[in-house]
Amino acid sequence: MTTTTKDAKEILSGVLDQWKDAVDGHRPEDVASLFTEDAVFQGLHPYSVGRAGVAEYYSSQPLGMRADYTVLETRQPADGLVLGYLDVRFSFTDRPALDVKLAVLVTRVEGDWYISHYQVSRLP
Repeated sequence: MTTTTKDAKEILSGVLDQWKDAVDGHRPEDVASLFTEDAVFQGLHPYSVGRAGVAEYYSSQPLGMRADYTVLETRQPADGLVLGYLDVRFSFTDRPALDVKLAVLVTRVEGDWYISHYQVSRLP
């Protein structure tokens, strides 16, 4: 299957819209379910591998945190893989928003798409 840039963005947005909904609703287990079993996850704390680390990370986030994203670039390095580079703004109820860059790799597993790599960068 060949994926066009438009298709790649739609695939990425499909996964990330679910991620945003689960983050905004403070549902760490739902966030984790969007990742592969062996996903490499790097938020702003030490990295983890697998869904348990993702759930733990998001359960530690404050209630009311919201995520808004803009897809900047997509690539398809191979069939069943979509790479995305994004701007993400995490907003909070009690402190200023945090703007980060996010690189994600989504992988097709048995017909569904999951995040297999998640890397946040905080740039000056």
